[in-house]
Amino acid sequence: MRKQYDEELENLHNLLVEMGNLCQEAIFMAAHILQEENPSKEAVDEKEKAIDKKEREIEQLCMHLILRQQPVASDLRRIGAALKMITDMERIGDQAADIADLSRFISGKEKQGESEGHLWEMAQATVKMVTDSVTSFVNNDYELALQVMKSDDTVDTLFEKIKKDIIDMIRTQQVEAEGSLDLLMAAKYFERIGDHAVNIAEWVEYSITGGHENKED
Repeated sequence: MRKQYDEELENLHNLLVEMGNLCQEAIFMAAHILQEENPSKEAVDEKEKAIDKKEREIEQLCMHLILRQQPVASDLRRIGAALKMITDMERIGDQAADIADLSRFISGKEKQGESEGHLWEMAQATVKMVTDSVTSFVNNDYELALQVMKSDDTVDTLFEKIKKDIIDMIRTQQVEAEGSLDLLMAAKYFERIGDHAVNIAEWVEYSITGGHENKED
C-alpha cells in the first residue's frame, strides 16, 4: 500500500512538471507570436487546452490521494498546495493565449523602441519564475521558492520601463494610442504571469513550513 502511495505522489510531481513545461512553452510561443508580422495563435490555443486537460488530471489525482490514501499532515499540505498551484498554472495558460490574441492588434511600428526588448526580457524572466516555482515544489526546495518571490521585482521593473517607453512614444506621436495600449496590456499579462509564479512559490513555502512567512500584507 505504501509503495502505491509513493508511486502516486511521484506521479503527481511528474504531472506538475509536465504542466509547468506546457506553461513555459505557451509563454515563449506567445512572446514569439507578438514579434511576428502575421501572427497565428492556434498553437498557443492548443497549449492552453493541454494545460486545462493537465489541470483536470492533476485535480483528480489529488482528490484520489486525499480520499483513498488519507495522507499525513505534511503530505496533505503538499497535495493541498498542488491543488492551489494548478489554478495559477491554468491562469498562466489563459494569459499566454491572451498575449497571443493581442498580437493581432499590434503593428510593428508600435513595437519599436526599447519596449520590444523589454517584452522579451519579461517573457524570459517569467518562464524562469514558472520553471523555478514548480521545481522548488518537486524538490522541496524552500530557498528556490524564496528566489522566485524575489524575482518578481525584476518583472515589475521591466513592466514599468515598457509603460514609460510607450507613454513617451504616444506623447511624441511616434505611434497611435490604441495599438500601444494593446502592447501595454500584453506587458501587463506578462507581469500577471510573474504574480502567478509568486503565488505558486508561496504555496511551496506553505507545503514546507505550514505558513506564509514571506507573504506581504
